[in-house]
Amino acid sequence: MNQKKMTREDWRKKKELEEQRKLGNAPAEVDEEGKDINPHIPQYISSVPWYIDPSKRPTLKHQRPQPEKGKQFSLIGDWYKKGVQESPMVIKYRRGACENCGALTHVRKDCMERPRKVGAKYTAINIAADEHPQPILALDYDGKRDRWNGYDSEEHMRIVEEYSKVDVAKRTLKAQKLQEELASGKLVDYANSSRSQWGEDHNSGDKDNSEDEDEDKYADDVDMPGQNFDSKRRITVRNLRIREDIAKYLRNLDPNSAYYDPKTRAMRENPYSNTGRNTDEVGYAGDNFVRYTGDTVRMAQTQLFAWEAYEKGSEVHLQADPTKLEVLHQSFKVKKEEFEKQQKGSILEKYGGQEHLNVPPRELLLAQTEDYVEYSRHGAVLKGQEKAVIKSKYEEDVLISNHIAVWGSYWKDGKWGYKCCHAFMKTSYCTGEAGKQIAEDDDSSYLPEIPESNQEAFESIPKTLVEIHKEKLKADKKKKKKHRKSHGSESEEEDAKKKEKLNKALVAEEARLKHVELLLQIDERKRGYNSMYETKEPTEEEMEAYRMKRQRPEDPMASFLGQ
Repeated sequence: MNQKKMTREDWRKKKELEEQRKLGNAPAEVDEEGKDINPHIPQYISSVPWYIDPSKRPTLKHQRPQPEKGKQFSLIGDWYKKGVQESPMVIKYRRGACENCGALTHVRKDCMERPRKVGAKYTAINIAADEHPQPILALDYDGKRDRWNGYDSEEHMRIVEEYSKVDVAKRTLKAQKLQEELASGKLVDYANSSRSQWGEDHNSGDKDNSEDEDEDKYADDVDMPGQNFDSKRRITVRNLRIREDIAKYLRNLDPNSAYYDPKTRAMRENPYSNTGRNTDEVGYAGDNFVRYTGDTVRMAQTQLFAWEAYEKGSEVHLQADPTKLEVLHQSFKVKKEEFEKQQKGSILEKYGGQEHLNVPPRELLLAQTEDYVEYSRHGAVLKGQEKAVIKSKYEEDVLISNHIAVWGSYWKDGKWGYKCCHAFMKTSYCTGEAGKQIAEDDDSSYLPEIPESNQEAFESIPKTLVEIHKEKLKADKKKKKKHRKSHGSESEEEDAKKKEKLNKALVAEEARLKHVELLLQIDERKRGYNSMYETKEPTEEEMEAYRMKRQRPEDPMASFLGQ
């Protein structure tokens, strides 16, 4: 405290040194920890109070947080210990323990075990083990909200070790099985017989080895009842997600659009809100869209009614007594509708004017509307009328010729037609009820004989398009029958040609199957575009070859076809 008073010269030198430090010409002052003190800090901040440091050494320690006054929080690895203590079994009741179960870590009123008829204090039987003493955790703001609190990473390592042991056991079992087959000679005999019969080379042997290796890969996934696992027919478990589904975060790549939470995979807002598209036109409108549809709105209305009824003295609650609230709400709505009808009837009875309520729309009365529509010189709409949203890629309600029904509205005997006239020709004109009557008369193949006196009068009646069409069909059938009779001698040559075409189709089908097997072995990302599809229509011989070569899984001998 007894410090020597500074002279005028010392004071002047001190001020000059401070100015030089502020200009950067002199080194900055250093505290006891070796840190530089900023010379621009005011004196009332940098000066040390006498009750902190009587020596008044240059320091800023008094401005920093004091460790003895700061809160001490728990470490990131501290958490409550689960289970009970691993100690020898207690066979005698201990003083101060729980009277019910016999554990020392709690008393009888805090015991979570079922109350015994006679407690462990008197029987000394089945004395429970002591729980671990739990620490008192002091968590900070982030620690209280950490969703990974209490996660034990060693638990995952136990699972990894278990799977690695199972893998090692499988490999040893497989090696032992191969050794036994080599010792017995079965494996060598099988390989020699298969090569001599099918002409297998080294590549096919590699393929079998790869299939055996894949057997271990997919064997764990085959746990469904009623399925057998065979090395000739591998069963693989596919991902259940449809590959055509669009991820939520890819629906709108605008960074200012709806927020996507990757942890919960939730996108609450509509990702198409900034694009101007309606919710009916998009396949996904956000997770919140579900909350505003269905019974959610009705439940919110019921909750609002419960609050209003509680304010007026009715003891109802949505969670406590939902049935009473629902009955009360329904009766309230019925009474409200009756009151509105009664009030409306009394007003009309007193003042009249019922005829004004039954007036048609103003657009029909005045042939005018407030919607602005701009037409061109030819009558086409230029501006003002929004185009209707097309819900289907096919044209709907398109009437052809003078028909009043669409094509396909009538079906009979495997043929489509028009409902208005029962005509089966798409390009025909509508004949109305007359066409229906003619179709009914022509259902039976019997035609009544016409007397010779009325033959000329019948021929003079003009025929309809349906009758002309049916006559053409009958004439075509007769020509085909004559053609078959005249070419009966050439049937043997046609059969020989068909057999030759069928043999060629069988060879082509075998080549196609081999090509498909090669493509399936290639990664799907490395295949050529449309490499597994053909655009041409198959012939009858190719379809017959496909049916002959196709393997049916229900066939009990299907697994022996490739041997």
